[in-house]
Amino acid sequence: QWYQRRVRDTNVRDFVGHSIALYRDDNYISEPALATINRMKLYFNSIAKYQKSPYLYPLYGLGELPQGFARLSAIYGGTYMLNKPFEGVTMGEDGRVSGVTSEGETAKCKIVVADPSYFPDRCKKAGQVVRAICLLQHPVPNTNNNQSSQIIIPQNQVGRKSDIYVLCVSFAHNVSAKDWYVALVSTTVETANPEAELEPGMRLLGPVSEKFVSVSDLYVPTGDGKSDNVFVSASFDATTHFETTCEDIIKIYENITGEPFDFSALDKKLEEFKNLTEG
Repeated sequence: QWYQRRVRDTNVRDFVGHSIALYRDDNYISEPALATINRMKLYFNSIAKYQKSPYLYPLYGLGELPQGFARLSAIYGGTYMLNKPFEGVTMGEDGRVSGVTSEGETAKCKIVVADPSYFPDRCKKAGQVVRAICLLQHPVPNTNNNQSSQIIIPQNQVGRKSDIYVLCVSFAHNVSAKDWYVALVSTTVETANPEAELEPGMRLLGPVSEKFVSVSDLYVPTGDGKSDNVFVSASFDATTHFETTCEDIIKIYENITGEPFDFSALDKKLEEFKNLTEG
């Protein structure tokens, strides 16, 4: 009610709620306003910190994130086994996972974290996502020739139940050849013609040199994994800002450890990492 009284214009409400607070539906309007205010505060604090944008994107693409995790894991004694087929898990007498089997060999473990493709029997289908990866030879029009952009089209603006997301990165992020741009347009499927649902976002891109469209099933875990220590994440949804992915990671962390993630401890961890790398 507070939000509705303060923000009466529906266009402004859509912009603030979906493009700044990053809500994916309008349920927040009937909920306490403090959560929305905190989301807005996070957005503007991020702009203040990073100047041009509240978003961060890794150079050389998202693949650098698992690479960074692998390096950090190795420093703390972790071992990676790549390109190994997954043949299942073994369970101990206590009903908890005790190992992961691949090519007839079993690696002992106490916890397994996996995406839905490894444990389809522990997940349920929650919808579909349609995506178009587009190659451009120009920045997205009307973005001041920025070499990257993040655009959210609120659902009400295009008569939908789901927002449409447009992300553009480029050679400036070392993800493409010079003067080429890579754009992603995505949304949650609502009709029998998924590609047509992307049209409002596609119109923003201008001329497209190449387009690749895919439709993916969206899965969510049916349990929290606490009973047997097999923790399954959700599929990537249509959002391009990865907030829901971060929330899913934090939720899995809490399910594993039994306590919420302490962001204030990051400074200490970063200092430990610095000492390890410089020592």
